[in-house]
Amino acid sequence: MSEVGKKLSGSLEDYVETIFLLQRQNLTARSKDIAERLDVRRASVTGALRALAKKGLVNYAPYENVTLTEKGNAVAREVLKRHNTIKRFLSEVLGFDEATSEKDACKMEHALSREVRERLKVFMDFVDLCPRTGSDWLSGFRHFYRDGGFRQNCAECVEACLVALK
Repeated sequence: MSEVGKKLSGSLEDYVETIFLLQRQNLTARSKDIAERLDVRRASVTGALRALAKKGLVNYAPYENVTLTEKGNAVAREVLKRHNTIKRFLSEVLGFDEATSEKDACKMEHALSREVRERLKVFMDFVDLCPRTGSDWLSGFRHFYRDGGFRQNCAECVEACLVALK
């Protein structure tokens, strides 16, 4: 991420991400739409847009549509990638529903250290690529969780896995 992106608060990252998503959907973003999407007051949006404009991340003038600059787009793509990785982990690995995964990914994307985010990304790549993982492996975790972290038939499970590998 750029130096500017590293210095953004979680709140400003949310604004950049929201503007990016609105631009992708509508080609531009209006402060009204940003306020609605983030559930904040329009005055808060104005303050955030001024701060983002000073950092060179948005093109902003009062009563005009807002667009991201090239630098703003780069920051937004990075934030969105981080968000989507965490959301995938929550939904595909841990088995949370879509709404919970979305809400908690939004909180976690700002709180996790860079090292943890990178390791999580590598883990998700591993889940996608390793033949020993996949839907059976993830389903096994969900059963393990559902059963309270205890599996009475571990020997049968291991035997079934060995048979499946042959």
